[in-house]
Order: sequence, then structure tokens, then C-alpha cells
Amino acid sequence: MRIEIDEPKCVASGQCVMIAPEVFDQREADGIAVLLQNRPGVELRDAVRESAAVCPAAAIRLVEG
Repeated sequence: MRIEIDEPKCVASGQCVMIAPEVFDQREADGIAVLLQNRPGVELRDAVRESAAVCPAAAIRLVEG
């Protein structure tokens, strides 16, 4: 699984950071999500999928494979 963030879509809600803080963080200046790792291990994939599902702006894209 690879993760991509569409920064222009991000509304800085921070849901992804609360669900998967090992994978996502937010920029201090504007709160936009940033990736700490774009290919998470198997143990983090459920949290990453949940983060993508609850993102209010649908800014997180998961590429399986």
C-alpha cells in the first residue's frame, strides 16, 4: 500500500493524525497533513484505511499493491 495526500484538498481537520500518528502529521504553519511514511507496515494499514475513510475532504488516496 502506498499513500498519497492531495494537499490542495486537505482541510486540516487532523482526523488522520489522531487515528494514525505514526503515519500522518500536520504542518505547523497551516495544519495541512503530511506523510511521515508513505508505505506503512502491515500493522498500520487498518488505521491508514480508517484515516482515508473519515477524511472530510477525501484528500487521502490509497494505492494498493
